[in-house]
Amino acid sequence: MKKVVLITGASAGLGEEFAFQLAEQGFSLLLVARRELKLQQIQQQILTRYPKVDVFYQSVDLTEQESAQQIVTYIHSQSLLLAGLINNAGFGQRGTFSQIALTRQMEMLQVNINTLVSLTHLAIPLLKQQQDSFIINVASTAAFQAGPNLAIYYASKAFVLSFSQALYEELKGEGIQVSTLCPGATKTDFIQLAQMPESTLFKLRVMEKQPVVSYALANTDKAVVIPGWLNKLSVFFVQLIPGSLARKL
Repeated sequence: MKKVVLITGASAGLGEEFAFQLAEQGFSLLLVARRELKLQQIQQQILTRYPKVDVFYQSVDLTEQESAQQIVTYIHSQSLLLAGLINNAGFGQRGTFSQIALTRQMEMLQVNINTLVSLTHLAIPLLKQQQDSFIINVASTAAFQAGPNLAIYYASKAFVLSFSQALYEELKGEGIQVSTLCPGATKTDFIQLAQMPESTLFKLRVMEKQPVVSYALANTDKAVVIPGWLNKLSVFFVQLIPGSLARKL
């Protein structure tokens, strides 16, 4: 039976980077995303570079309500052991709440919250069977404030932060480390998908994905992980100022 780390949203961005860095550390992987061809390409690249690890993949649309159960069913069908879960999948879209199609926003809630919660709930019994298992839930520095023109995205990340901190307390005595990764602006496909290429945020302080992921993996024992001193400073600052000013910023 193979012991794997499950990564959602593994076809690009932070998810892809998590896959390569974990493979370098000797972890076998289960990669989950919608784009099967991209998953196949990443699988082959990892196997070529790190032939001693095993890489499984499953093409799943995480906007579907039963996607979490599909993933866990696959884990059982392949007789895999779950050593870690990285809930990385998520997306945002810029625009006012009233103008963005409701169906799109409900898909965002499904991926960013519902599937994350469902998969975590189903994975915990499996993680308890392994020593030193971990969960990394990817939130954002957006979790610390409201976000006009990205209302659902910011709110969903606030949920992930609160939910994950509660899990940190609940599971710390049961051998599962839970951390919340809260990156700021990072060079990934998110910028284009969220329709934010001209955003001031992504011009002033953008981190490369490699240090974000390496920092997350080095701090799985911490409840909240904020990579980069500028991101730490911005979170500290926004918690000090009045909410009315933070919303405008």
